[in-house]
Amino acid sequence: MILADLSPAAYREATDYLAALDPDWARHIEVTGPCLHQATPGREPYEVLVRAIAYQQLHARAAEAILGRLLALFPGQAFPAPEQLLAVSPEVMRGCGFSASKLATIQGIAQASLEGVVPSREEALGLSDDALIQRLIALRGVGRWTVEMLLIYSLERSDILPVDDFGVREGYRRLKGLEKAPTPAQMRSLGGGWSPYRTVAAWYLWRA
Repeated sequence: MILADLSPAAYREATDYLAALDPDWARHIEVTGPCLHQATPGREPYEVLVRAIAYQQLHARAAEAILGRLLALFPGQAFPAPEQLLAVSPEVMRGCGFSASKLATIQGIAQASLEGVVPSREEALGLSDDALIQRLIALRGVGRWTVEMLLIYSLERSDILPVDDFGVREGYRRLKGLEKAPTPAQMRSLGGGWSPYRTVAAWYLWRA
């Protein structure tokens, strides 16, 4: 089982490491204060992925409304099982607010879950970051960023830097007073020196 140490002591160790990198990091961390990152473990990867797709390219309130209409189809359940989701007609799913593209992606995730491609939480906890990323980005509509959010928030991994995230790159630009934010490739290279605390680094960059 691969679980990060997300204790206050571990956060202090990560914060001390990052603050020692250079004066810019030290200043930003002092202003921001202690790392308050919180994972939300417990949900199955299948559910996390479906929820993530619902939120893609939408304001949070709109995504919550769409998910609310979907969950209303299954009263008394926290979340529908993959086979239940596949049994819902496309017309009803579209009525919830899902676009044709998102509908196809969600159905693909549900089918992949039944086939074992999307692992259970128990199985996912035993997979490395890269193994899980490569396995899930093969699914239609599931990108690296989506899997990284799964790793950070659901699987409690402590060394994830989502280099495609605008907030992370813009945060670094502001941290360093740059005219342009680094590219994802540049961000990946820069972040190499922040390992094994890249999740905490991302948290601080989001707050820049």
